[in-house]
Amino acid sequence: MSDMSAKVREALDAAVTAIGGAPRDGQIEMAEAVANALTDRHHLMVQAGTGTGKSLAYLIPPIVHGRKVLVATATLALQRQLVERDLPAVIPALEKILGREITYAIYKGVGNYICQQKMNSEEPDPDGEIMLGISSLEKDAKRLHEWARKPGVSGDRDDAPEVDRRVWAANSVSGRECVGADKCAFGSTCFAAAAKGKAQGADVVVTNHTLLAIEIVDSHPILPERDAVVLDEAHEFMDRATQAVTEELTSARVLRASAMARKFMPGKLSDAFHKAANDFHESMVDYGESIRGDFSAQGRLEEIPQSLESPVRKVRESAQAITQFLSADDEIIDTDVLAERARVKGAVSEISTTAATLLKMGDGYVLWYEPTFSTLHLAPLSVSEVLRENLLTQTPVIATSATLTVGNSFNALAKSIGFLIGEESDVELDKNEVDPANVQMLDVGSPFDFANQGVLYMPKHLPEPGRDGPSLEVLTELGELIDAAGGRTLALFSSWRGVEAADAHLRKVLAELPIKIFTQKRGDAVGPLVEKFAKDETSILLGTMSLWQGVDVPGRSCILVAIDRIPFPRPDEPVMSARAAQADAAGGSGFMQVSLPRAALLLAQGTGRLIRSVDDRGVVAILDSRIVTKRYGSTLLNSMPPLWRTSDKDVVRESLRRLGQSVKD
Repeated sequence: MSDMSAKVREALDAAVTAIGGAPRDGQIEMAEAVANALTDRHHLMVQAGTGTGKSLAYLIPPIVHGRKVLVATATLALQRQLVERDLPAVIPALEKILGREITYAIYKGVGNYICQQKMNSEEPDPDGEIMLGISSLEKDAKRLHEWARKPGVSGDRDDAPEVDRRVWAANSVSGRECVGADKCAFGSTCFAAAAKGKAQGADVVVTNHTLLAIEIVDSHPILPERDAVVLDEAHEFMDRATQAVTEELTSARVLRASAMARKFMPGKLSDAFHKAANDFHESMVDYGESIRGDFSAQGRLEEIPQSLESPVRKVRESAQAITQFLSADDEIIDTDVLAERARVKGAVSEISTTAATLLKMGDGYVLWYEPTFSTLHLAPLSVSEVLRENLLTQTPVIATSATLTVGNSFNALAKSIGFLIGEESDVELDKNEVDPANVQMLDVGSPFDFANQGVLYMPKHLPEPGRDGPSLEVLTELGELIDAAGGRTLALFSSWRGVEAADAHLRKVLAELPIKIFTQKRGDAVGPLVEKFAKDETSILLGTMSLWQGVDVPGRSCILVAIDRIPFPRPDEPVMSARAAQADAAGGSGFMQVSLPRAALLLAQGTGRLIRSVDDRGVVAILDSRIVTKRYGSTLLNSMPPLWRTSDKDVVRESLRRLGQSVKD
């Protein structure tokens, strides 16, 4: 064992002792692999089951090495756990061993902090005007302002009083609309600048996938420099990166920018933009009406619809004229006017850039129209090349998650993140660059005994799922299982239609029982729902995709996780279906390369909601017979925790009853 590895082991022992834990083999193996990746400058993909303690395994080696590390997570819950629980608990012990101070910080996008310039502006802009005369919003604004003026507050949305999102929008700006601390009258007390300053000097910086993705794709530094990057919840990174760079053009955004421009610089230019914005708005409404009943028109579009092309072009030209005018006008000294100009310029140039991208959309893009908010979306087909060039050549990347393998192989996920696998790995590298093909893959297992702790129930007798949401047979089976478990169920659905059908059915059949039903509604925050479910031991929680991942309810409140169907991407899901079509066209299989890996990872994540501690017991029920009857079922099963498997309904209901009983006793 080298000096370094001995030091990492010693620090890990001290950290584990500090949190009252016991050392785990998987955690030690992972920490050593991370330490090696840092020393030899290679990449690492490590699958570490729930309960491994992976955050300490990736935090401690860079701290011991004295390297700056950036940790990017997909969920807010994990960011908070790292900054509020894990790091504060272990740092005193590590400082003692290493004999130096260790600092950490969280860094979010500018829009997550109150903008004092906007808050104190005499003249409300269009974001602020919405609030005038709505008394509940005015009350919210008053509460927010009183909080922001207290000494020592962070200005961070997560610490602020809960307010309507319109009130938040009227008191914050996006990164593109910020004038910058050096030009702003409030620069010296700016909340976002203070958070960024703290992060610049910290040993460990925690951020989110989206900010990291925007930085990589724009190749424009937003985040502090670092020696290594950890992608936690890495199975989500490609999707978050795609979302982060998806361009959106909506009437609401264009109208907002035109109102800002009119107010700031009345005259010909802003009149032209205002007219273009209104024409675009009307064309979008007409287009939405014209395809209302036509489902084929609501998915992917091969090109900009003819009726929208000219309105988009006019928006582009009139917005560009304003940005050019604002760029040339450098005489302004008044800091308030400067800040307002930056906001207008940011909002208008964003519209101009997005419209330009839409007009010259190449083969590498997917365009679609979304009717609910009448939005044109444009997403890149693939982000792996840009991730490879701007992330994987720069520093070692440690990608980790409880689910990184599909049918026992890391390759599908590795390729999506941009690692070079197999024959494609001859890349020209500069002297200090890291090789994207040099990636070690490691599965450290899980400390749980899945076969003894849980049952996987796969009923063969149910009909295959159709397009119209769960069948009556599936809903009946679900009701009977919940009855046997005495509630205590997390039921996951692959569509809102499924959630609504289950809610209606279960309220009827469980009406006589003391089982409370919590049902997720569109737009609901996940955290409060999960807390209610965890507190009320015999309750059930019904929800869709956002509950498949990151939900952690150990113990008695959750002894049954039910899944309505294998979560294949929907055929009208534009980016996934375009990626699948591309794979087919290249002579591969879109189903095997795109749809199946996606379903396997989600299914593994959903199944992973059951066993969250060494003492957990329970059943995962997959109410989709295809997992037993189709050939691809084995790939899905090999991607999941190895629970004991059965198709016998009586056995499952009996074990749920026994578990439900033992919980009561």
